[in-house]
Amino acid sequence: MAQKVAVLGTGKIGEALLSGMIRAGWSTDDLLVTARRPERAEDLRARYGVDAVGNLEAAKAADTLILAVKPQDMAALLDELAPHLSADRLVISAAAGIPTAFLEEKLPAGTAVVRVMPNTPVLVDEGMSVISAGTHAAEEHLLRTEAIFKPVGKTLRVPESQQDAATALSGSGPAYFYFLVEAMTDAGILLGLPRDKAHDLIVQAAIGAAVMLRDSGEHPVKLREAVTSPAGTTISAIRELERHGVRAALIAALEAARDRSRELASGQA
Repeated sequence: MAQKVAVLGTGKIGEALLSGMIRAGWSTDDLLVTARRPERAEDLRARYGVDAVGNLEAAKAADTLILAVKPQDMAALLDELAPHLSADRLVISAAAGIPTAFLEEKLPAGTAVVRVMPNTPVLVDEGMSVISAGTHAAEEHLLRTEAIFKPVGKTLRVPESQQDAATALSGSGPAYFYFLVEAMTDAGILLGLPRDKAHDLIVQAAIGAAVMLRDSGEHPVKLREAVTSPAGTTISAIRELERHGVRAALIAALEAARDRSRELASGQA
């Protein structure tokens, strides 16, 4: 029998998952969405041909519920859903910093919970979704979760104890690259290039470098060394990056992101 999936919270991430499932072959008859605003619900109906329902109807009808709400809205949503859920449902949380234990405590005993940390490139089908099993989640639940998230990028299973580190690297990761592109664009302007040309040069360099990292199988040190000629321009730039402590700053930044993720998971505002 087909599994009915409900996406509760159809912001950008929720809508990206909905679109990905449809493109991957899910029947719209097996998909439900919820939305706070009636106009948003009508837009989703018109755009994707899916039923937009209330949270309680989704809880009663769906075999798998994807909770894609903001972290601060999760407790209220779980309180609303719990009386109407049976323990044979799969509940997938895509809310940052919410541990599976928090959901398991509020849901019926034995409910399978899977925690997923997607990043924003799921919006262009190039995301990374980091998946962790809760206490009652079995292999079948992880496979079902992967089938939902794979249409919008890659998936990676990790123990939940590694989710905070994964959030620092992957969940927040795109922001670090945007920050770097912003800084390099400013440098290009300082060096005499128009902003649009500096932007295009850097973005294409980033895309090309990422593809080479993904497809070549080479260690990043080898790829960097291939660009770094003796007494050349690149080694002069690398020397300045090292002199200014860029490597140490990146490590410290990711440690700070991991620590903040731990604070959010523990309920610290």
